Amino acid sequence: MEDLELFRRMALAIAIGAVVGVERHWREREEREGQRTAGIRTFTLIGMFGGAAGLIEYHLSDGPGASGIVLSSFFAMLTGAFAVFQYRESVAEGRHSVTSVVAAMLVFALGALAILGDMALASAGGVVLLAILASREFLHRLMRRLSWLELRSAVILLALTFVLLPILPDEPIGPFGGISPTRILVLVIILASISFCGYVAVRLLGSSRGELVAGLVGGIVSSTAVTITNARRSGSADTASAAVTAGAVGAGAISFFRTAILVATLAPALTAGLLPALLGGGAAMIGYAALLTRRGAGEHAEQQQKNPFDLDAVVKMALLLVGVAFMAQAASRIFGEAGLIAVSALSGLADVDAATVTVAGMQNAISAEIAALAIGAALVSNMIAKAIYASFLGSARFRRHIWLATLLALAVAALCHVGARLV
Repeated sequence: MEDLELFRRMALAIAIGAVVGVERHWREREEREGQRTAGIRTFTLIGMFGGAAGLIEYHLSDGPGASGIVLSSFFAMLTGAFAVFQYRESVAEGRHSVTSVVAAMLVFALGALAILGDMALASAGGVVLLAILASREFLHRLMRRLSWLELRSAVILLALTFVLLPILPDEPIGPFGGISPTRILVLVIILASISFCGYVAVRLLGSSRGELVAGLVGGIVSSTAVTITNARRSGSADTASAAVTAGAVGAGAISFFRTAILVATLAPALTAGLLPALLGGGAAMIGYAALLTRRGAGEHAEQQQKNPFDLDAVVKMALLLVGVAFMAQAASRIFGEAGLIAVSALSGLADVDAATVTVAGMQNAISAEIAALAIGAALVSNMIAKAIYASFLGSARFRRHIWLATLLALAVAALCHVGARLV
């Protein structure tokens, strides 16, 4: 490395120690001089110490047996000395905490990484370390409020995502393109994530606004999954029916807007025919969801969900969606290109995006009218399918509002489409 590069890396090592030292010093800013173990100066020097150890290691790395000796020796000396001072402070003040010791060890390690490794990784590590240290009150408050059900649900969701998902085969199994085990698990994760995010939103924002926000966010991933999840919850006596209905309607609105974005980016030639209808239908559902949210706030006291998600129910719903998608694949193989509209409608039973992307990729081979009709068929099919899911899984009030919102949105979309054609 050139001298300028080494200066930049040493400056980063010092900066990491300085920013962590600012946070450590601020927490004990009321202490008199000599009453704190380490503050801004000490942590800045620890960052420099780690950088110096890295520089020495770098210059000695060509020698036999030199690699790692300097770093490990300096690290052991720092950890031992700092731990002794922290121990004496803990005994004098009668408290137990090793946070500063661990922070010092990490500052040294990140300082060495800034010299010997990836500077971007070292700087990112310093920022994350600072964020964790500065979030002490928030994290402690979160731990006091966290229930066992919430912790268990988070652990299950993380295990599904980072342990089970990477080891499942991605290749489809079975006829007509088959079913991918990874796709099934992804749907399980999506459904569980939507339920968990809804739970968090309700706890933070209340049962009325929280459900709407959760529905809007969940609709970005899958409005069908949000509808099914909220339909199952709507029959519970502990759930505000108007609020969960608003979340499902809001997710449906996002489905309109998401399709509009896909059409505008993937098939600009279709925007004149589809965009007014998509935006009009989405606006109608947003308005309906807002009215339900106001009604839910007035009719229901704030509620708390008892369980972030029911894993058995989530798996069953994921299998249902995969089954619908499999039937759509089978129909596409049987009908071929001649049945594009029918296949798009069948695909819409589970998802609008797949049909939209497929048709957008075929726009050079088919007319704009057929492409717009196929995308419209997928969207209408998806809206009707969600209303049918609501009829089978939701309460009477839930399914009534879902049908009303669906018919209103489709009527507004049709009027906007006709108006755009006349203009």
